[in-house]
Amino acid sequence: MHTATPTPRPCPTAVSYGFFEEVWSGYDQFLRELVSQHASKSVLDVGGGANPALPYRFVEEQGLAYSILDIAEKELEKAPAQYSRIVADIASPDLQIPSRYDLIFTKMLAEHVRNGEALHRNIFALLKPGGIAVHFFPTLYAAPFVANRLLPEWLADQVLAMVSPRDRHQHDKFPAYYSWCKGPTKKAISQFRTLGYEVMDYVGYFGHNYYQRIPLVKQVNKALTDYLLHHPLPHLTSFARVVLRRPTSA
Repeated sequence: MHTATPTPRPCPTAVSYGFFEEVWSGYDQFLRELVSQHASKSVLDVGGGANPALPYRFVEEQGLAYSILDIAEKELEKAPAQYSRIVADIASPDLQIPSRYDLIFTKMLAEHVRNGEALHRNIFALLKPGGIAVHFFPTLYAAPFVANRLLPEWLADQVLAMVSPRDRHQHDKFPAYYSWCKGPTKKAISQFRTLGYEVMDYVGYFGHNYYQRIPLVKQVNKALTDYLLHHPLPHLTSFARVVLRRPTSA
């Protein structure tokens, strides 16, 4: 008797929600824990530029082959001299990097890439079988990021300078497109799976700190954040963290 071969079921995705400060202040520590948990030895920090996420002391202690990849050579020049650097466009269709990695991550980089599919396809190709990719990014349709997407860049730059001043040398502003930058919706999960990833963990975060200088709007935003934390809607997250895995058979 012939029995049909069952269609493999996708790896179940753990979807959860939280307050933005959890990922804003805890992402770098989360990466360190991943390095230890998965015994990662080859690590690629995509978009790290002037600000590598993992301190060099940790890199040395763990014996990591750690490289920073960035499209902007002038940003890489700002990074501490000890780090290995790669100047490349992670979304290029002609990306040529011979190395493969146990862990690849981005931090507030995905929103600046015009073609999210190309970004994640190239990262998949750079992962070793069983390798992990992690991304932390702002999401549509939080109001500040919708405004950042729609406003002319010169105006968005001025608005950011007013509501969230920063050291523009070390933390410059770059155009944002928000391609594939969504909360843990079914469509977002499906997009990653279509590229071959196992979507291990997808956390949506509510809230942000862009209204600190506008008291009334800050109060309204706090009330909305409190509501969403108790009644989460994936389309209204402000940030997300997703953990992806390249299957060992891929």
